[in-house]
Amino acid sequence: MRKPAFHDRADAGRALAGRLSAYASDPDVTVLALPRGGVPVAAEVARALRAPLDVFVVRKLGVPGNEELAMGAIASGGIRTLNADLVDALRIPPHAIDAVAAREQRELERRERLYRGGRAPADLRGRTVILVDDGLATGATMLAAIEAVRLRRPAHLVVAVPTASRETLARLKREADAVVCIDSPEPFRFVGASYADFAQTSDEEVRRLLGDGGAAAKPEGDADDPVPADDPALVAALRQEAIRLTGGPRDYDALMELIGEARLALLGEATHGTQDFYRERAEITKRLIREKGFGAVAIEADWPDAWRVNRYVRGESEDLDAVEALSGFRRFPTWLWRNTEMVAFVEWLRRHNATQPEEGRVGLYGIDLYSLHASMKAVVTTLAAVDPAAAAQARARYACFDRFGEDSQVYGFMTGLKLAPSCEAEVVAQLAALQRRAADSLARTGSADRDELFSAEQNASVVRTAEEYYRTMFLREVSSWNLRDTHMADCIGALIAHLGRSGRAAKVAIWAHNSHLGDARATQMGARGEINLGQLLRERHGRAVVRIGFTTYSGTVAAASDWGAPVERKRVRPALPGSHEALFHALGLGRFCLIPAPGTRAAAALHEGRLQRAIGVIYRPETERQSHYVEARLPEQFEAVLHLDETRAIEPLETGVAWEAGEVPETFPAGL
Repeated sequence: MRKPAFHDRADAGRALAGRLSAYASDPDVTVLALPRGGVPVAAEVARALRAPLDVFVVRKLGVPGNEELAMGAIASGGIRTLNADLVDALRIPPHAIDAVAAREQRELERRERLYRGGRAPADLRGRTVILVDDGLATGATMLAAIEAVRLRRPAHLVVAVPTASRETLARLKREADAVVCIDSPEPFRFVGASYADFAQTSDEEVRRLLGDGGAAAKPEGDADDPVPADDPALVAALRQEAIRLTGGPRDYDALMELIGEARLALLGEATHGTQDFYRERAEITKRLIREKGFGAVAIEADWPDAWRVNRYVRGESEDLDAVEALSGFRRFPTWLWRNTEMVAFVEWLRRHNATQPEEGRVGLYGIDLYSLHASMKAVVTTLAAVDPAAAAQARARYACFDRFGEDSQVYGFMTGLKLAPSCEAEVVAQLAALQRRAADSLARTGSADRDELFSAEQNASVVRTAEEYYRTMFLREVSSWNLRDTHMADCIGALIAHLGRSGRAAKVAIWAHNSHLGDARATQMGARGEINLGQLLRERHGRAVVRIGFTTYSGTVAAASDWGAPVERKRVRPALPGSHEALFHALGLGRFCLIPAPGTRAAAALHEGRLQRAIGVIYRPETERQSHYVEARLPEQFEAVLHLDETRAIEPLETGVAWEAGEVPETFPAGL
């Protein structure tokens, strides 16, 4: 019997790398592995060549009834190819193709999620791509991969495998720009015959190798490294303390330890439209709920809209699903909460609550103040159900706003410039009336529960603060900002008190933008006299607060070009030199968690201020430095930061022409 050519896949990868040495340290090379068996081979190749490693998930579309015969393939990035001649010859109807494609698409998406954990696929345009598998028999999958990769416009395409049949190699040489193979025995029996150890590659091994490959392949001082070459100590110090995120279930163990017994976990975001931020916040929040007894999620959203979702996740509404429960979010920018990640999280919350006793169910609440008219309506509606006289009085007080129409900014403009009297006295009176009388009135009727009473009071509080906010926003920018974040902090305080009435210490996960949650005193905001939610909660609750920021280097984001304009999928430019994001990119770790606690090397390395990017609902790349960067001292701003190097835009539930026009998948994320 012929002796195997390789001990195992790693051994084959090292041998293959030797045949590919001409590509070593070429900055334009990307190594793509066909999972799962190709990944251990490709990891060795990528490490030796110092090239980035990624997977290219391909699913063959088998002919119905003869699945081994490929009629086409689907691949990462929404690519679908068909063998038109074969389809025509066999007269395969479109609906049969669609059925096969749909089945394979589900498996492809499962593998994408499993292997990448939401990371964006590598950009291949103009690059030299080395496609690697552990061996080829018929070569059908590799042929499909070649066709799919070609659609992403690489400059040069190389197929590299340790072993293959000569017939297959001859066919591949007509399709690829170059083919490299070490062992092509004749006769060729099967791929495993070339290996002494050909054990199946597990999903866990694939994920581990992708993490190792990406890091190992990223040389220090790379050509696009934004950190000066004379500052390797800074990179080395941070790299030693960074905790790499692999997508595994124990990713956030260190974060859970940091949060400890804290009652308020603040989870930020560097943009208002990044899928990865939503997804990671959801995963962290799930662990907080399951492992630490967190009982509420407070989001940067309006109270009435979030209250509808709260009723759904608690099983108290008639909404059919999360999409319907989120339908209250109709005010710009809708994509913040009407997106696919929120749908998934809301459904998870509902399923989780279904397993809990009523007192253990987790609620979802809004802490923002833009719902002036919706909150007035909610107050009147709640009162009308239990106390018509109180409802009539509330309606009369709120009628003060009728002459300004439905646009709250018209009210702010007219009253701020003293062109019309304000409704301040009316909203203050209504809030006081609710606080003094509503509890007794509602309790006496017995037709509204404690939660509904609490919601009515919160809506009246929103009306009270929103009236002042709109009245001051045109004249005093700092005051309106401070008013808004103070309202958020007051809302959290009210929520803690309400939830604490059950006798349990209330624990709340808070989702909002970094600019609200990072301590304002550690940024230029503090110098301007601005305060924010993160600062206020730390001042009020001390060490019971843990603040976690998020950053990204590049990718795509859902954002508008102007206030009220349609949402677009925009490219996020690579971060500016001198920024935290550029420094984190230079670590070459991809995704990681950093805890710059006092006394750590990370804290010492980051104690001086750096630029930090903040993208809100509007993103203007053309004026990015002026519009989206602030100076920040990160160790004073956050207790921990999660850096996700490449990120993708959130998927809104509704999109328009502007969204589709903004998507150029084959150029992601380079944007060239």
